[in-house]
Amino acid sequence: MKRLEGKVAVITGAAKGIGRATALLFAKEGAKVIVVDILEREGGEIVDQINENLGGDRALFIKADVSEVDDVKEMVDVAIERYGRIDVLVNNAAIQPIGTIFDTDIDTWDRIMKVNLRSAFLCSKYVVPHMIKNKSGSIVNVSSILGLRGGDKIIAYATSKAGLVGFTKSLARDLMPYNIRVNAVAPRAIDTEMFRAYRSEEELKEKMHRYLFGRLGRPEEVAYAILFLASDEASYISGEILVIGGYY
Repeated sequence: MKRLEGKVAVITGAAKGIGRATALLFAKEGAKVIVVDILEREGGEIVDQINENLGGDRALFIKADVSEVDDVKEMVDVAIERYGRIDVLVNNAAIQPIGTIFDTDIDTWDRIMKVNLRSAFLCSKYVVPHMIKNKSGSIVNVSSILGLRGGDKIIAYATSKAGLVGFTKSLARDLMPYNIRVNAVAPRAIDTEMFRAYRSEEELKEKMHRYLFGRLGRPEEVAYAILFLASDEASYISGEILVIGGYY
């Protein structure tokens, strides 16, 4: 029995990186997957790959800006119309501009909070009623180690990810009576385009010894942690933050 057999999962920010790896893994584990992103070409390629390799109507791409209410409402409506239910929500959409308090302008701050934090609130708000109808569900938020311990020159991103930690723990308490679990992963140093965007190869080589096992983590390694929290194997876990890649 595959771990997500018969489940329907919505994954935001699923066109690249951790979201992409999670979508591919969930499909392999039996889920029908809704790939949500603003990147239409990359998202469509993932859906084509899933449907061609696994057959049938296994994946659906929805282009949506999940920081906008109307886009989220439409996303949920389309998902329900196609598959009839939503069992798993992975709030993964994020952006990572760098900056300190001195050089982060207000517009950038607001945009990061919208994409990284408001999107998780909106998607959860409009997905949860359908989980309540099913009398079960699992939400996994993708936070960051920076949301737990902060970081240099990344104040807005770290703040948004810290907000996801509080959101996860509070939402878990709100949804406990409905048999809906809410957890988060907090990755550190994962080899994605977003992680490499603001780091030169020289800087990466210089800091590699600081990372767990002297290497960057792979998106698939985070995806397996998300899979565990989304699956029935984690049926007695809620309100937890799973650090991936070491806290130090």
